[in-house]
Amino acid sequence: VRVVESGGGVVLPGGALTLSCEASGTTLSVRYMGWFRRPPGESMMLVAVTGNDEPEEWTESLKGRFAISMDNTRRAVYLQMRDLRPDDTAVYYCKVVAGRDGHYRDYWGQGTQVTVSS
Repeated sequence: VRVVESGGGVVLPGGALTLSCEASGTTLSVRYMGWFRRPPGESMMLVAVTGNDEPEEWTESLKGRFAISMDNTRRAVYLQMRDLRPDDTAVYYCKVVAGRDGHYRDYWGQGTQVTVSS
């Protein structure tokens, strides 16, 4: 499974970005897709995940400014971010959970850098 993120960049505080992630190269069923982030010097943390017949999971403090959506046809997941703050600066990683016959595993992208700075 190939997982590719795009859409990162440098943005001013208060700005907006949309991250995209697509999974390809597989016939496995995608159970859910989502986003994690690793701020500088910190551990990986959940942003949000969503999926087919799966409830969304969030870091609640981000829910008002960020939105997640999934396109099953394209095997893509998007993260719309607004009102960005310097502490949103991080490498954002896409995670795909895929498999079949009840056996699933995680697949990760290489990450896309988001920098919020004036």
